[in-house]
Amino acid sequence: MSTLKTAIVTGAGTGVGRAAALALLEAGWHVALAGRRLEPLQETISLAGASAAHALPVTADVSDPASVDALFTYVEKAWGRLDLLFNNAGRGSPAREIGEVTDEDWFGVVAANLNGAFLCARAAFRLMKAQSPQGGRIINNGSISAHAPRVGSAPYTATKHAITGLTKSISLDGRPYDIACGQIDIGNAATPMTERMTKGVPQPHGAMMVEPRMDVTHVGQAVLQMASLPLDANIQFMTIMATKMPFLGRG
Repeated sequence: MSTLKTAIVTGAGTGVGRAAALALLEAGWHVALAGRRLEPLQETISLAGASAAHALPVTADVSDPASVDALFTYVEKAWGRLDLLFNNAGRGSPAREIGEVTDEDWFGVVAANLNGAFLCARAAFRLMKAQSPQGGRIINNGSISAHAPRVGSAPYTATKHAITGLTKSISLDGRPYDIACGQIDIGNAATPMTERMTKGVPQPHGAMMVEPRMDVTHVGQAVLQMASLPLDANIQFMTIMATKMPFLGRG
C-alpha cells in the first residue's frame, strides 16, 4: 500500500482536469487520471516530468455506472485507498434558448455533468467510508454557472446548480466518516472549452463580447490548496475566475 496521498481526477486529459492532475502530481500525490480516451491522458502524464511515475491513466466513462465502479475498484487494488476525488469531468452543449434545446443536448449534459458526478461521488464515498484510516475528500467542479447562467445554457446551468446541492448533501452525509466535500466554481479559465470567448460570446443585452480569461494553472493550484487541508478543515466553496470576466452584475 502506498504511503503517499492518492487521488482520482476525472476528465484529466484536458483543461481544468489536466491542470489539477499536474498540480497534484508535482506536490507528490499518486494520481489516477480518468477519461474516455487514453491518448489525452497520456499527453497529460507526459507533461508531469519526474512526477509521471506516480500517474495512472484509466479509461472510464463517468456516465456509465459499470465503468465508474471499475475505475474505483482498479484504483483501490492499485493503491489500497483513496484520499481525494476531483469530480471534474463534464461537457457543455450548443447555446440554444430553452425552446430549441434538443433531447440529445439535455440528456447528454445531464449524463456527464450530474449523473457522472453522482456516480463518482457515490463510489468515492463508499471507499472512503470503508478504508482504514477512514475518510477522504471530494471536490466537485461547479462553475460560475452554478450561480448565474449564460444565455442559452439551460442544460449546463441546471446541472451546475444541481452540483451545489450534491456538494452540500455529501458534506452532511460525510461528517460521521471524516469525508469532507467542497466545490470549486471556475470562471473563464483558458482551456479548449473557453476558446470561443476569445472571439466573442453572447451577452444578456444581446451584444457579443470578447471575455477575459485566466491561466488554467491557477485553477490547478486552487484545487491543490483545497486538497492539501487536513480533514478537520474544509473549503466549502471557492470561486476562482478571471478578474475582469462578467459575473458580478452579469445579466
